[in-house]
Amino acid sequence: MEKRGNVRSSLIRLLWHRIEEDDLNGLSAQLAYFFLLSLFPLLIVLFTLLPYIPIPHQNVLGVIKGFAPAEAMDLIEKNVKYVMNHRNSGLLSFGIIGTIWSASNGINAIVRAFNKAYNVKENRSFIVVRGTAILLTLGMIIVFILAIILPVFGRKIGIFVFSQVGFSDEFVNVWDTLSYPVSAVILFLIFTGLYWIAPNVKLRCRSAIPGGAFATVGWIISSVGLSFFVGKFSDFSLTYGSIGAIIVLMIWLYLSAFIIILGGEINAFYSEKSKKNC
Repeated sequence: MEKRGNVRSSLIRLLWHRIEEDDLNGLSAQLAYFFLLSLFPLLIVLFTLLPYIPIPHQNVLGVIKGFAPAEAMDLIEKNVKYVMNHRNSGLLSFGIIGTIWSASNGINAIVRAFNKAYNVKENRSFIVVRGTAILLTLGMIIVFILAIILPVFGRKIGIFVFSQVGFSDEFVNVWDTLSYPVSAVILFLIFTGLYWIAPNVKLRCRSAIPGGAFATVGWIISSVGLSFFVGKFSDFSLTYGSIGAIIVLMIWLYLSAFIIILGGEINAFYSEKSKKNC
């Protein structure tokens, strides 16, 4: 017990030190900017692909709506609807190019932050780094689509199967209860894969699990907490006027970026500790 307490205290002290030394606040602000640039192109691609996938439009935004603050969600919905109502034949290709460009820049910012956490320099070629960023971006798009498809078809299949034995209502209740744990598992897999592949360090997949678990729990808590705070205690429109929704969206993206980078610092801590023990 005493040894575990020492590990926790040393982890907290190191993280506090690294937050200042690695300029996590500045890196998080930079990453939030790239998140903002990639968010709408990503949604454009998903909405443009929907005619080829039997999924209702609201299911796409529903994945985000479960975590995003209400004001930020309203801004996202309005802009996506405006773009989709004025779309043209070149929208899909533009959305894909915009998503790959902006999101890969965001991944590059994550790579730099993780390399800083591990105290390593980026010696991979530009093509390798950019290719890795693009592959991670495409991977996240695929996972995002699967996260939408699986609940929709899983619900329909489950209702059909359980209706044969007269338990369709019970299945729906269980399925609705499991929706959040399933979302958390998907987030965990995304974060763990990111922590495993992105840094310029050879890592085992299991070494990325601590940061993945922290980022998953931290991101859900911070998102729900911010949504509660904005909805109950603060009206940003009174302070910032018409751009209040943008401020809320940027705060949410900043908190998300901060937690992702902090998860990388946690993995770096345990990686250094395991090397010392060898």
